Amino acid sequence: MTPLAAAANENLAEISNYLIYSSMAVYMLAFFAHIAEWTFGSRSKVGRTAAALTGAKEAAAAGAAASAPAVQVRGKGGATAVLDQPKVTTRSATGARDVPDGPGAAGGTVQGDLYGRIAISLTALAFLVEAAGVVARALSVQRAPWGNMYEFSITFSTVAVGAYLVLLALKKNVRWLGLILVTTVLLDLGIAVTWLYTDSDQLVPALHSYWLWIHVSTAIFCGAVFYIGAAGAVLYLFRDSYESQLEAGRTPGRFRSSVLERLPSAASLDKFSYRINAAVFPLWTFTIIAGAIWAGDAWGRYWGWDPKEVWSFVTWVAYACYLHARATAGWKGRKAAYLALFAFACWIWNYYGVNILLSGKHSYAGV
Repeated sequence: MTPLAAAANENLAEISNYLIYSSMAVYMLAFFAHIAEWTFGSRSKVGRTAAALTGAKEAAAAGAAASAPAVQVRGKGGATAVLDQPKVTTRSATGARDVPDGPGAAGGTVQGDLYGRIAISLTALAFLVEAAGVVARALSVQRAPWGNMYEFSITFSTVAVGAYLVLLALKKNVRWLGLILVTTVLLDLGIAVTWLYTDSDQLVPALHSYWLWIHVSTAIFCGAVFYIGAAGAVLYLFRDSYESQLEAGRTPGRFRSSVLERLPSAASLDKFSYRINAAVFPLWTFTIIAGAIWAGDAWGRYWGWDPKEVWSFVTWVAYACYLHARATAGWKGRKAAYLALFAFACWIWNYYGVNILLSGKHSYAGV
C-alpha cells in the first residue's frame, strides 16, 4: 500500500470514529425526546375522564347498533321473511385476557405525540449517521467491517435500529420500543468505543473469503432481530404482572400504572415476541450452516466443537425448543417468555463471553 493510500485510509478511519461519536450524541437527544414522550404522555385525571367518556359513547353506539331493526328479505310472490342479525362472538386464546392495547408512549396526548415524533426523527438521523460511520470504517480497511468485536458492535446496533425503523415504516405498533432500543444502543456503542475499540487493520488470511459477507452479516442481522424479540418478551413479563394485579383486584402504584397501561396488552406482546423470533430462526439456521461451510474451506473441517460453534448450536437448540414448545405444547405466556430470554442470553454469551473469556479458532480477531 502506498503512503498516500495509507494516509487516505487513516483519514477514513478518523471520519468513521467521528461519525460514530456523532451518532451517539444524536441518540442521546433521541433518548431525552423519548423520555419527554413518556413524561408528557402520562395521562392526567382529565385525560382518563375523557377516555372514559369516549368509551361510554362507543358503548352507547354499539348498543344502538345492536338494537337496530331486523333485516327484511323479500322473496318470491311479494312475501317477506324477517331475519335476525347474526351475533358475532369473539374468543381470546386459552388463558389470555380480553385486554385492549394501551394508547402507546404518547398516551393519546398531542404533546406526548409531538415529542414521540421528534424522538423518531432523531433516531432516524442517528441511524443514518451511524450507518455512514460503518461504511467509512469499511472503506478505511477496504473489506467488510466485521473483523473484530468493535466493528461487529457498531454494525449490530445499526441493524437493530434499522429493523425498528422498518417496522415503523410498515405501520407496525412498535413505537413503545423506542426508549428501550435507544437506551441499549447507547450502552452498546459506549462499550464498543470504550473497551472494544480496535484500530483499522487487515484480516488474517482465514477471513479473506466471500463467506465473511454472507456468514457474519446474517449473524449480525439475526442477533439484532433476536434482540427486538427479547425486548418484547421482557416487556411482556412486566405487562402480564400488571394485568394480573388488576385482575386480582389490587391497585398498582401510580408510576407503574402510568407506564404499563400505555404498553400493548400482554397477549399482543407475547404474540409480537413469538412472531419476531419465528421469522428470524430460519436465517439463524442458515447462519450456522454457512459458518460450517466456511470452516470447511478455511480449516479443512466443517465442525470441530470450537467454543463459538458449540454456543451457536446451543443458541439454535434453545430457540428451537422455544418455537417447538409454542407450536406443539401450547406454551404461551410467562414460560415461553422465560425460554425466549434464555435463548437470547445464550446468544449474548456466545458474543461477549465466548469472544472474551474463551479461546478457540474464532479468537484470532481479538476484540
